[in-house]
Amino acid sequence: MTASDPLEARVTAALSRINNPRLDKDLVSAGLILDLVVTPTGRVTFTFVLGRADPGTLVREARTALKAIDGVSEVKITVVDPGGPTAATHGPPGPTSAMPQSTGMPSPPPPIESPNLGTVLAISSGKGGVGKSTVAANLAVALTRDGKRVGLMDADIYGPNIPRMFGVFDKPLVAGGRIRPLEAHGVKLMSIGFLVDRDSAAIWRGPIIMKVIQQFLRDVDWGELDYFIVDLPPGTGDAQLSLVQSIQVAGAIIVTTPQEMAVGDALRGARMFERVNVPVVGIVENMSGYTDPETGRRVEFFSAGGGSRLAAEVGAPLLGEVPLQPGLAHQADRGEPVVIAAPESPAARALGAIARQTARLLGGRSIRLPIINQ
Repeated sequence: MTASDPLEARVTAALSRINNPRLDKDLVSAGLILDLVVTPTGRVTFTFVLGRADPGTLVREARTALKAIDGVSEVKITVVDPGGPTAATHGPPGPTSAMPQSTGMPSPPPPIESPNLGTVLAISSGKGGVGKSTVAANLAVALTRDGKRVGLMDADIYGPNIPRMFGVFDKPLVAGGRIRPLEAHGVKLMSIGFLVDRDSAAIWRGPIIMKVIQQFLRDVDWGELDYFIVDLPPGTGDAQLSLVQSIQVAGAIIVTTPQEMAVGDALRGARMFERVNVPVVGIVENMSGYTDPETGRRVEFFSAGGGSRLAAEVGAPLLGEVPLQPGLAHQADRGEPVVIAAPESPAARALGAIARQTARLLGGRSIRLPIINQ
């Protein structure tokens, strides 16, 4: 397609209206758009040069701007880090892109198509101890109580907490060469905690983590689901990469606590999902404060406002703030998610509202799989 083509001209103009704040130049004049191709059918492909200091949201801005153009049917972007690793989104790297640094993991098999899993939602955090698994467990149960068919995969290989939170410790059965997930509170469950001794230390490298996650996706008989929730370990490591390489992820929820240290770590987690073209559905602030039921006095034990600050920086909605609540940890240890153990409590109401808002935001969403080339 020639530069005089009206559609290509409109595509170029749209990219020229997006500014990179680090360079104070638009994407085209800064030389960040390479190998731009616009086909007669409206398929747009190009390589996006995005440094680590550049906002990850620029990719989303470019995609949104191009999809709004009449005549554009598909947008495929290859993201290239000029200083190192490359993340290719929606396709293999372009001819000018460099291969990324190795993570020590083998190349993954082709991603699986799993329409039976429904909407795949990742629950993530930048650091441990923020209540990520608590949010994942209660979100799964709340969606089930709203009539949805839900599966929950515990991908926290090093610290699987889902078995305890659901009070299930049995070994899953194998039938017809496939693992049968366990079930509690209406949620289908799979965790490495069901397969190894509770006191075993998981000293595993990346390739083993990849194999476990792929086995949970391919060899577990999940049946037909509306939502497939994945409880990821803290950080931005092998488990996160394995998941987005292996299956279509509709979006991610980032869990944080109010203090700045947690928010900073959570921001890195959000940026990771942006770089692999998985949209951040929203932010959940856990441990947001405690209100004395007798006096009505609110106490902020872990500062305040971190969730809303993170949401503003990421450009995603704040799905809710889950307050501190006496007995919540004890209920989790007994295998009773708070939305069941104390459904009228402030924490349960907040988690139920988060589940309903998440369902609304993901309704009808269809996201193609990002590919990270090794």
